[in-house]
Amino acid sequence: MGKQRTNKTRLVKEHLVKVGHITSWIAIEKYGATRLSAIIFKLRDEGMNITTIPMEWSDKYGNESTYAKYVLNP
Repeated sequence: MGKQRTNKTRLVKEHLVKVGHITSWIAIEKYGATRLSAIIFKLRDEGMNITTIPMEWSDKYGNESTYAKYVLNP
């Protein structure tokens, strides 16, 4: 028997329920989930009310960028 696979969708869902929000960086760091937007799409399809909030940041060189913060709505 092989090693049982970890269900990243389940881990992200549990994180959202417990913490209330998640970003790609958190998903990669904690769960190895590199396709967070696909997971969020699936969770929304299952009925979860998740809002995408665009966040802005600048790196150490002054380059501006945006990323998504996904927030679970009550």
